[in-house]
Amino acid sequence: MKRYPGGSIRSPEWLAFRAFILFRAGNRCEGTPQHPDCRAVNGEPHPETGGRVVLTIAHMDHDESHADPERCRALCQRCHNKWDAPHRRRNAARTRRRNSPQIDMGDCFGWED
Repeated sequence: MKRYPGGSIRSPEWLAFRAFILFRAGNRCEGTPQHPDCRAVNGEPHPETGGRVVLTIAHMDHDESHADPERCRALCQRCHNKWDAPHRRRNAARTRRRNSPQIDMGDCFGWED
């Protein structure tokens, strides 16, 4: 399965999709449930962190194989990192278990994190 439409974040398909999402968002962060009112402007200092805002496209369902505008948002680094943090923790735990020489009972019984 390709991670992004067109197979890369540099593909014409992905770049066109990204441009559409940024246009829809008015070149501002669209916020998340953690920060619903965030409207940080791309290229400007972030109103909370002070760092320069770089908007990224977040797959709100963590499925990078689609280009569905209803399931994607333009997010600043703060919102994107906080939104993805639980997903990243689960992936990191799975990777640690997979690389561990010990048997994991969760794997034996199909338990989720």
